[in-house]
Amino acid sequence: MNDGDLTHLNEAGEVHMVEVGDKDITRRVAIAEALVAMPDELVERFFEGELPKGDAAAVARTAGIMAAKKTSELIPLCHPIPLTGIEVSLSSVGHGIRITATVTTTGQTGVEMEALTAVSVSALTIYDMVKGVERGVTIDSIRLLEKSGGKTGSWKRAEVVD
Repeated sequence: MNDGDLTHLNEAGEVHMVEVGDKDITRRVAIAEALVAMPDELVERFFEGELPKGDAAAVARTAGIMAAKKTSELIPLCHPIPLTGIEVSLSSVGHGIRITATVTTTGQTGVEMEALTAVSVSALTIYDMVKGVERGVTIDSIRLLEKSGGKTGSWKRAEVVD
């Protein structure tokens, strides 16, 4: 990697927000995931809505959607962009919950950070919803799975392990 690859640094090495005004407007999609590990019994209670704080799945999905919309307020160099779609899904996997967020826009910059923020906040929300029952829950593997659109085109993680 050379200094030319660090787009958030100007010629003097100072942090700045990248100019995207000259980029092509394209449909951009990003998919990210996070895994929340917990005992199997707690996973069942989570999806059955049998937790002291109520319907944890609905709260976690809503938190992820809200987080994607607020990404530019949380990550200093992210552009505020109009999102055209946000889908957050939760599924039982192994010994835990898999969170997947798909975020779309038609614009001049990608939505990878919005998808990653969505799964991160959803995972934190799941922890908050279950911590009264089990504090040993862990959040693992927050990662981008794929993205499309823009000058760099499509990218997909070579290995996805469930």
